[in-house]
Amino acid sequence: MRSWLFVPGNSEKKLAKSLATAADAVIVDLEDSVALNDKESARVITSSFLRETSRASPALWVRVNALDTGLTDEDLDAVMAARPAGIMLPKSLSGKDVTHLDAKLTVLEARHNIDDGDTQICVVATETAASLFTLGTYMGSSPRLSALTWGAEDLSADLGAQTSRDGDGKLTDPYRLARALCLSGAVAASAQPLDTVFVNFHNEPGLKEECEAACSDGFTGKMAIHPNQIDIINQAFTPSLDAIQRAQVIVAAFADAGNAGVVAIDGEMLDRPHLRRAETVLTRAELAKNK
Repeated sequence: MRSWLFVPGNSEKKLAKSLATAADAVIVDLEDSVALNDKESARVITSSFLRETSRASPALWVRVNALDTGLTDEDLDAVMAARPAGIMLPKSLSGKDVTHLDAKLTVLEARHNIDDGDTQICVVATETAASLFTLGTYMGSSPRLSALTWGAEDLSADLGAQTSRDGDGKLTDPYRLARALCLSGAVAASAQPLDTVFVNFHNEPGLKEECEAACSDGFTGKMAIHPNQIDIINQAFTPSLDAIQRAQVIVAAFADAGNAGVVAIDGEMLDRPHLRRAETVLTRAELAKNK
């Protein structure tokens, strides 16, 4: 999924509007965008929204409160009967937190007659300094784990930084490190790597540039905080016609060559990693076509 749109779980109006966007996934938020005294009403609104909306398109996810808040169980109890496509876990410290959440979901799926393993997990994996040292632990943590993403704002607060970006709007070194570790951790765990939000939703050129850079590095989607960001994200993470045609040529050349380790195309020698990249492009193109 290319675009993941955050929507406050206590806003019926914004939830309804989210369905009119081209977002691949809507993340109904019970965490940061909902004040403590609004948590219960947000759970009620979120549950009702999930029950009344098809989960097919967009996929409907719920971001619960972090495990150390004491609010996670109440969130899950309120929404799991409504069968969200997945749960986003914020402020995860390691793969152990995913395993912990997996156990909770297994119990709730059984209670509500949901197929075991049907509820997926996405993790926000870099929101504390400690979490940067555990990005390799998500591999094997749960078969439910389908995506990892990262966050700069909570991390900057934990580090005591003044900002996460320089005067040109570029990420500074601590956050570039977090981004790179998240990408590697996600790929190692066979999960989709998702780039973080771009908070200045009025800066469309900046968003486009950041999307293109993320896609070039290996991210396959990006989170959004405003509906106006969705089309830019979808376009950036959908392979271009030229990229698709090039990938088709590479795949065909390897197929024609049998089990060769290297093929020559237009005077360029390409090996098996090029084939894997080409196959990934075609897979992403097919997924985008079906949205």
